[in-house]
Amino acid sequence: MSEPRDFRLVAQWRDDPTEAPMTVDLRMEGARLASSWDVFGAFDLDGARPRPFVLRRDGRIDFGAGDAWRTDLREAELKVTAHFTVWFNETDCGQFRIVKIAELGAKERK
Repeated sequence: MSEPRDFRLVAQWRDDPTEAPMTVDLRMEGARLASSWDVFGAFDLDGARPRPFVLRRDGRIDFGAGDAWRTDLREAELKVTAHFTVWFNETDCGQFRIVKIAELGAKERK
């Protein structure tokens, strides 16, 4: 089994890849999220309206106040091209596709 390492994952909404890409910093072991801790991320991190969040252990996407989104990212296989779901409310959801996984700090170690 490989050692858990820290990565940045970037995913795009399948219906509109230019709309609010999702970025999450997480610890992976193999192709799975290795930590049961809360992890941090943001929608549209580099855009005009970034929305930071905490991904809770139960899959809730916590923006602080207001919206109550959730995701199955913690159960997904974490590899480029893999899909996972984000539920925006009880009736509306979107499929996201992982487009990039990069080890944090990799450039500094070269």
